[in-house]
Amino acid sequence: MTNPTHFSRRRLIQAGAAASAALGAPGLLLAQARTVKIGLVHPVSGALAYSGGQSRMGAQLAIDEINAAGGIRSMGGAKLEALLGDSQSRPEVGVSEVERMQQDGVSAYVGCFSSAIALPATQAAAKYNTPFLIDVGVSDALVSRGLKNVFRLAPGNGKCVEDAFAGLGEINKAAGGIAKTAVLVHEDSEFGTTTAKILNAKIAAIGIEVKEDLKHATPTRDFTNLVLRIKAIKPDIVIMSNYQNEYVLMARTLHQQKVDLAGMFSVLGGGFNYKLVQEQPDVAQYMMDFNHWYNPRNPKSAEMRKRVEAKGNLFTFEVYCSYNSIKLYADALQRAGTSDKEKVISALETSIWSDHFMPYGPTKFVNGQNTGGRAALLQATKTDIDVVWPNEFAAVKPVFPRPKYN
Repeated sequence: MTNPTHFSRRRLIQAGAAASAALGAPGLLLAQARTVKIGLVHPVSGALAYSGGQSRMGAQLAIDEINAAGGIRSMGGAKLEALLGDSQSRPEVGVSEVERMQQDGVSAYVGCFSSAIALPATQAAAKYNTPFLIDVGVSDALVSRGLKNVFRLAPGNGKCVEDAFAGLGEINKAAGGIAKTAVLVHEDSEFGTTTAKILNAKIAAIGIEVKEDLKHATPTRDFTNLVLRIKAIKPDIVIMSNYQNEYVLMARTLHQQKVDLAGMFSVLGGGFNYKLVQEQPDVAQYMMDFNHWYNPRNPKSAEMRKRVEAKGNLFTFEVYCSYNSIKLYADALQRAGTSDKEKVISALETSIWSDHFMPYGPTKFVNGQNTGGRAALLQATKTDIDVVWPNEFAAVKPVFPRPKYN
């Protein structure tokens, strides 16, 4: 009969030998690398649900791709795990989702699509020094509060308006300066209000006078009265800044009322995408938007668009902004060799990441803002959306002024 004491000692010796072997062979320990939890905070219900769902899809695509390729190699192949949060299109719910995920051991956040949600959500994450990557959220207040944990890959509304007017100014000048007056239409939260304020301050520099600044709530179900007011004012262009549902409804109402304009223009228009072209081709035709976009000359963007559309989805800006934000975070993890929050923040601050398919150079963060990011001026046809400015990314020449209604 085996002596129980002898058996126990033998097992202890074997366990000690195994531990020693593991210490001498780090790969054995690294093979058991833990997952890195990323909190995806997006509005997948409520008024912003479509855009939030697109954002979540893009983030999940990147996470799946990174995991399939072996995970974070410097962390022994650690896999990324998405923690899913629904802000319900409400700022206070976005905050509660951040707090919930913090209790679940989140290492970083990506979100929030809406600036109004992102402002308090990033503030909540700052209490724990948890990195927060803004995929979509254009208010420059996000990166001007001194929060060391917040990083935004895409440009904000200040730079977007400045560049948008450079492009619109060139196009209008080439058309003989036909556009001299404008009406601004914007939603009344942080995104639309701050964008309209910047638009009002800068538009005179390209020789265009704002005749009226009209705001509306989100959601708004009927734009008839607002559009009839615009028709009476007779501006040369209408400039819109609003979210998906209101953007499309506003554009459709302008089309139904046959409001003749030299251009229907938007800055960061939430509904200017392939969904608009697919579902409302007559409305979309000739519309112009200055927005986040992919580099059409980069083969990676064409390949990813094909992958997304093969699954029956649309390749909207939310998809690739979230996708590239996850990729940026993964690069910081790889260089830091750890998910330690302080070390990852330091890695992001010194990032020169360039493995993206946006019209950007390598990342260079100043106060959390990537200074190398730039958006593009786009124009829709009945079947597609093309870059028309800047010239180095342009696929076609713009149609401006647009043809009048018969």
